[in-house]
Amino acid sequence: MDRRTKALKAWFGLDSFRPWQREAIDALLDGDGRVLLVAPTGGGKSLCYQFPATQLEGITLVVSPLIALMEDQVCSLSSRGIDATYLASTLSSEVQKERLREVRNGTYKLVYLSPERLANSFTLDTLCTLPVSLMAIDEAHCIAQWGHDFRPDYLRIGTVLEQLAPKRVLACTATATPLVREEILKRLSLPGATTTTVLRGFARPNLHLSARELESKKERHHEMQRAIADFLGSPKAPKGGAIVYAGTRKLTEELASVLSASGYKSAAYHAGLDPTLRSRVNQEFKSGILDIVCATSAFGMGIDRSDIRAVIHVTAPGSIEEYYQEVGRAGRDGQPAHGLLITGSSDLGLRKRLIELGSDARRGEQQWGLFLDLLRYVEAGSCRHDFILRYFEDEQETLGGCGHCDICERLERSDLEEHSVEEVSRIARQALSAVARARGRAGLRAVADMLHGSSSKRLQERGLRDLSTYGLLAEYPVEWISRLLRRLVTAGWIDVRGDQFPVPFLSRKGIAVMKGEQPAKLVLPEHRSKRSSTTNNAKSSAPKFTLPPNAEPTFERLRQLRLELAKEKGVPPYIVCHDRTLAEMATVLPKTLAELATVKGMGPSRLEEFGDRFLGTLRAVQVEQNMQA
Repeated sequence: MDRRTKALKAWFGLDSFRPWQREAIDALLDGDGRVLLVAPTGGGKSLCYQFPATQLEGITLVVSPLIALMEDQVCSLSSRGIDATYLASTLSSEVQKERLREVRNGTYKLVYLSPERLANSFTLDTLCTLPVSLMAIDEAHCIAQWGHDFRPDYLRIGTVLEQLAPKRVLACTATATPLVREEILKRLSLPGATTTTVLRGFARPNLHLSARELESKKERHHEMQRAIADFLGSPKAPKGGAIVYAGTRKLTEELASVLSASGYKSAAYHAGLDPTLRSRVNQEFKSGILDIVCATSAFGMGIDRSDIRAVIHVTAPGSIEEYYQEVGRAGRDGQPAHGLLITGSSDLGLRKRLIELGSDARRGEQQWGLFLDLLRYVEAGSCRHDFILRYFEDEQETLGGCGHCDICERLERSDLEEHSVEEVSRIARQALSAVARARGRAGLRAVADMLHGSSSKRLQERGLRDLSTYGLLAEYPVEWISRLLRRLVTAGWIDVRGDQFPVPFLSRKGIAVMKGEQPAKLVLPEHRSKRSSTTNNAKSSAPKFTLPPNAEPTFERLRQLRLELAKEKGVPPYIVCHDRTLAEMATVLPKTLAELATVKGMGPSRLEEFGDRFLGTLRAVQVEQNMQA
């Protein structure tokens, strides 16, 4: 055990660092002292500034927008004998002055402060007199104007860094695309060439991710209730907690009432509630008094509850960054947890209105692009975990298929339809033609009805039943056509106007595709008839792989090893890898890491963590079989 690991044990009671924590800490203490750390919510980012604070002379300043989190961390540090305090607008002026006096006298090793305190000249003058050895900026993505959670108060931090000139700077965030990371470095004046970027820990294979496309409020409510019952179990003895995110304050209250009527201890949380009530809901959920909180995006930052078994979105959030930060609050104990995202056509109009209300044209266009990225995630044709890891450019942790998200489960079945290029082009162009013919007289749902050939009075009144595109896709259900139209939106071929009901119109790209001037490259939504549904259910319950008889002994040995690895990690066996992956190993018998990397489900992360152990078992089995031959 080296010196730093011993100090970790002494101060924090932990036996070891996570690899990326050690990388960030070593870069701060031994390297150039400039680090951008991108790691998931609940992953242990705070240790990367708390531990260095115990090893350095002088004071560590931590800028954080989360007052509740500052309070919790100060309390936790104080209980470990580490002197810490915080400065925020919630404190009286007398208390703040007293704490600043103690800070000047060197009473504290860590001082947390909210970003708005940097605008206070008295506070800033005091900070400039301090021996600041490290300045940490938590939730650093808030400084990026083109990120999902921009906060103007963060723009002061760059100037403050110039004034304080700390030897070490750590910028932490849970979610940041490459573009946002670049903006963080620029606004904090951190040179890219000498700033260490640590981007790890995003893989959360214990999370079962899934997405559903549902239109009506009734369908969404029913799906939410079904999911809560599946994930938490009986309200008399729930297995843990859940968070349900909704797009409006009114909807959070409706959902909380629905769940309370089902017997769960639930409450609504949104910015319109009295601060005292919000604080009470927060504390009761953290302590386990409440089972479920139905909330807007205002809830969750700084929540430290390890047994959250599910995070359900009944309306789509604004970006993949926002979604992964929120869904990442589930399963922090490493045990199986669920993230369900429910979307529909109405989310397009709601998001467009929210963007138009709060943004200028340039920022609005950027936010719409982020939302379309999220819809592409919903419509993904490959592993949802790998989609997110690639989005954040965390290629090292890609799993090669998690094996248990809804997409992986579908891909392991043999009932997915194949569509020819010609068929895809025909269907896409027919749908685009329908939008063009409608000329803004219909929303997405009405266009879907028209393509299906519905005998709706509404279509007759708008003249849509007289169009040449009426009934062009009659063989497909209306819900399938609605999903198709949303895919055309995310492809950038259709845009929508931010009305209560999103009205589609063709973009320039859409016109070119409709005319055949550009190819219609698209994955069509999955479509099953009622007749084939029963067959598909039977197929999905059938074995997902066929194991040759001579491979069975090897397969069983690999399963035994997987169980050992799972016990060592304290996780369920499927998180190590799935039976299908083991079956392929037992069949092809890879001899090197390069050969093992070609096995489905053995992405870089699993290869790095378990590859040598699997190869060792495969070699041992081969030797035993050769001796018996």
